Amino acid sequence: MALAVLLSLALAALGFKRVEYFVSIGYAASIAAQAVAMPFLYRNTISGWALFQSLLLLTYGLRLGSFLILRERNPTFQKERAINADRGARVTGATTIAIWFGVAVLYMLMYLPALLTLSAQFEGLSLPSLWIGTVIMVAGLAVEAEADREKSRYKSSNPTRFCDVGLFRMVRFPNYFGEMLFWFGVWSSGISAYQTWGAWVLATLGFILIQLVMLGSGRRLEQKQKERYSANPAFQAYARRVPVLFPLLPLYSLRSLRIYLG
Repeated sequence: MALAVLLSLALAALGFKRVEYFVSIGYAASIAAQAVAMPFLYRNTISGWALFQSLLLLTYGLRLGSFLILRERNPTFQKERAINADRGARVTGATTIAIWFGVAVLYMLMYLPALLTLSAQFEGLSLPSLWIGTVIMVAGLAVEAEADREKSRYKSSNPTRFCDVGLFRMVRFPNYFGEMLFWFGVWSSGISAYQTWGAWVLATLGFILIQLVMLGSGRRLEQKQKERYSANPAFQAYARRVPVLFPLLPLYSLRSLRIYLG
């Protein structure tokens, strides 16, 4: 766990260049680094579903990092980039250090179920929850990747219109839903490996925190869409008809939520 925090501190330090990197590129790099370092430590015993899970976590980190880097170069993102830079310029001193340490601990907690699984496999324990959680991870990663692909493709030819094709017909923020599903898979995969109350508490804390972060991100995105498209009758009808974050759940707005992070 200490090594995981140190790795996350090293890579999240990208945030000292630009504050948003603490929770974007630094986030992706931290998860990818843990997905390489921890399996290496258990290289003599890692196998089967645990190995597949590690590859999924590495794929997640690399895919997200690549997506964020490419987005940085996209001309349509420059306005958002300037807003983020202006917001980040107001974060200085002790606040920056607190964010750095806070996200490093968070990234360790998010990865912790996989680390506990590697340790339990080393000890020869049975892990019936591992394959179930890993399958959920596959589903979440697939949803997130497809949503990002659909939106990028749609926006390239419709830069001023909201995206309502493919997965966006079922839920307004399918990429966020996919990420939440992915981390639910990570948490549930480790259930068989939670041998102490401490393990349960720490792994569950990481899961809850990332879910709250995603709720906060969804809330901010909903506000941005409202500011951009509120005068568009087609968007108003779309927002009334399509759930905001969870398919089939009749929740159409996050604006009234007060329990969130990010």
